Formats: sequence, C-alpha cells, structure tokens
Amino acid sequence: MTVTGAWARVLGMATIVVAASGICASTSAAQDAPSGDTQGTPERPKILPNRRWAEDWSVLADPRSAREPLDGLKYIAFSVDHPETYLSLGLNIRERVEIDHAPFFGVPPGQKGEWGLSRLEWHADLHPGSHVQIFSQFQSAYAPGKPVQSPVDRDRLDVEQAFIGVSEPIRGGTLRLRVGRQLIAIDLQRFASVRDGPNLRQPYDAAYADYERGVWRVTGAYTRPVETHDVRPFDDYSDNRLTFSGILLRRQVRGLGQVSASYTRYKHDAAVFANAPGDERRDIVDLRFNGARGGLDWDIEAMKQTGRFGAQRIEAGAFGLLGGYTFAGTAWAPRLGASIDVATGDHDARDQTLETFNPLFPNGYYLADYTGYPNLIHLKPVMTLHPTRSLNLMTAVAAQWRQTTGDAIYIFPGFPLAGTAGSPQRYTGTYGEVRVDWIISPHYSVGCDVVHYAIGSAIRTAGGHDANYGSVEIRYGW
Repeated sequence: MTVTGAWARVLGMATIVVAASGICASTSAAQDAPSGDTQGTPERPKILPNRRWAEDWSVLADPRSAREPLDGLKYIAFSVDHPETYLSLGLNIRERVEIDHAPFFGVPPGQKGEWGLSRLEWHADLHPGSHVQIFSQFQSAYAPGKPVQSPVDRDRLDVEQAFIGVSEPIRGGTLRLRVGRQLIAIDLQRFASVRDGPNLRQPYDAAYADYERGVWRVTGAYTRPVETHDVRPFDDYSDNRLTFSGILLRRQVRGLGQVSASYTRYKHDAAVFANAPGDERRDIVDLRFNGARGGLDWDIEAMKQTGRFGAQRIEAGAFGLLGGYTFAGTAWAPRLGASIDVATGDHDARDQTLETFNPLFPNGYYLADYTGYPNLIHLKPVMTLHPTRSLNLMTAVAAQWRQTTGDAIYIFPGFPLAGTAGSPQRYTGTYGEVRVDWIISPHYSVGCDVVHYAIGSAIRTAGGHDANYGSVEIRYGW
C-alpha cells in the first residue's frame, strides 16, 4: 500500500468513526435529557478512563438520579439501608488504527506499515462497607497487522489491577491505603505515568498510602513495576529486580497553585546502558511547582538523579517548563503556550560517570511518541483551540537537539538509536503535530493525531529518514 493510500484510509476511517459516534451521541443525549424538575437530583459520576476505581456509583441508590440502560449492573445493591455497600461493573474499549511511515526513523528497516491497536478492559468494583474497596480489572490487548510487536503491544489476557483499598478519616484529614496491583500516576506524568499512549498501560504491584489534610498531602509507595510476559494467560509478573519507591509531599499555596517535593529510589538489576549491562541504583529528588491564575497556567519541574550503575557513578538530571495563556473571553478560547525540556546525556562513555537521564515510566504523548527523554533539548510552541466545550484542537511545532553529542539520540521511551552516539551533529529534528479530541458523550470520545518529523543530519547519517505518523482512535467507557 502506498503512503498516499494509507493516509486516505486513515482519513476515511476518521470520517466513519465521527459519523457513527455522532449518531451514538444523539441517542445518548436523548436518553439523558431531563424529563422534569432536576433540582437536588444527584449527578451521575463521570467515567474516568484512567481511574475507574475512583468512580462512586452509590448515587444510583437515589431514585431521582438519571437512568441509563444497564444501570442494574452499574449499581448492584447489597442492602437498602446501606447504599454505600454495593458492586459495580464496567468496561473500557479503545480501538486505534495507526500508520507509521518510519518507526525508529527507519533504523532498522522493515517496521513501517499500518496496524490496529485494540484494548479491552473490564472491571468489578466491590464496596463491602463505606470505607473498604476491592477493585479488580482485567485486560486483553492485541496489535493486529503490526510487523514487530513489543511487550507494550500485546497481552492476550491478564490482570491489570487487583487491590484492596481502605479510607479512614483521621485527625481532620483522610487516610487512603491500597495494597495490590494498581495504576499510579504522578502529577503531570512526565516521568511516572499510567502509560496510556501505547496499547498496554503500566501497572505496579504496590503498597500505597496517601494522607490529605487541608493544604497538605503526603503520599508514599513501595512498588514493583509489572512486566508483560504473554506466553500464557495471567503470566504478567513483578519481582525485586525492578522496584520504584518513595515519598511525595504536596502543599497548596493559596492563589498560586501547588508545590511538591519527592524522594524516590529506583532499582533495576541487569539494566543496560550503551549496550553494557549493570545493576542500576538511582536516588531521585524531584521538585515541582504548578498552578493557574487568571488566564495564565504553568508547570515547572526539576529532577536530580544520583547513584551507581555497575562501577560507574550516576550524575543526571532533567528540567521541564510548560506554560501558557488562555484568552477565555475570545471565540474558541485559544490558549497560546510553550514547553521547554532539557535532560542530560552521557558526555564520555569511557569515564566513570554515567550522565544519561533515566526517564523512568514516561508519558508517550508528551513528546509525540518518537523521541525519548534522555539526552534531550526540546522546544515546543503550542496553540490549543476549543471550537466547542467538548472539542479540543491542538497544533504544535517542536524542535529538538541533543544535550551532548557524546551520547545517542533516544527513541521513546529510552532506546538509543544505533549509529548516533558520537556523531558531531547536535540537531535532532523538527516535528509538527495536529491532534483533535472530541468528547461526544459521557461514554464516547474520538481522537485523531497526525505528526510529521523532519530529521536532522545525525539521524540521516545513521540511515534514517523523515517520518510520518497518523492515528484515529475511538474510546468507549461504561
């Protein structure tokens, strides 16, 4: 299939998906339309695709609440006198078609093409009491047509989450405890995310504690990131070879936003940097300040990494600045913004200091899924428009360089691109991106993403070429 034909197929699918979703939206709107006085009627909870355990469906115990088909499965009551004791069932479906003209910029060859990414998640949320929760979520994911599949592409059947949670009011605050397999997202998810871009999310086998009181919040966790195996059903695993644990302190600052500081310990036995294995131990300190005032918003984060990799000493770090201004009183509420990101690379592979930044568990959407965070300088002006409250249009043009030519150019999430380490050219390339997200109804949403990446001479010398990417995605939640 030619590139032109492939793009036509993506655009054709986008048209079909949007039209079909529009019909679904009209049907849903007709079902949800109020039939009388709704004053005092409890609001139905919003579906939270990445946090289904946070939904509270006990509102359906109130007969005045709006009804939808299958609500008898969203709220299965155990006691009329205790509406907070119930079982709720639900599912997520995400179907995506991708066209990638040059995965890894064509180095190595043979990976380009078009394929599907299919992910089905279903869950059971049991509340045996007002302060106890037992949550389980299963997943099945496939990547039909993808020529080379990575561990984040396919998992035929496994447990995504299975934890017991307890919440208790203590000394004017709320303590939350969770033990088991779970998704954990940290703030903006630059470096610790649920990894929603690829087909499989990143769960953790973890003990998690969170205490919130007034303007203060303290979170701590011991986690073992789950690794996909997929030889047989239910064989994903974690062990003490890979752990990520620490404590995070947040404080709300009146009128400004939130400041936070964290310390984490990252341990990875037999890790690989520059094709050399070694036991990796990183002590990580992270500082962040984010907020909004008037039309202005900002998010500033700095991370320092020290420790050991084999016989080498680790000295690495990263900085991210994201900000913008929204013209709320203008048609389409345009937001003009920019982000600047810098992460260290290894200046000299022969010395006893490793300076390559470890991006940990990053968010692929943040860098358009092509390059990774190590050894990076990234400048990205962005414009976002809201033609309607439910429609979001983002356009961006970004330029990237290496922080040092002694280290490689890295592909998401942190794979060195062969032939780039040591080449004299610092400029990596420039990409343009257009993304459209449409929330059609409380259950349906559609996303379309197009990226063109014009590479620099360092990638071209290594055998790469310009890259084109397109995707159409439909999401359903119940």
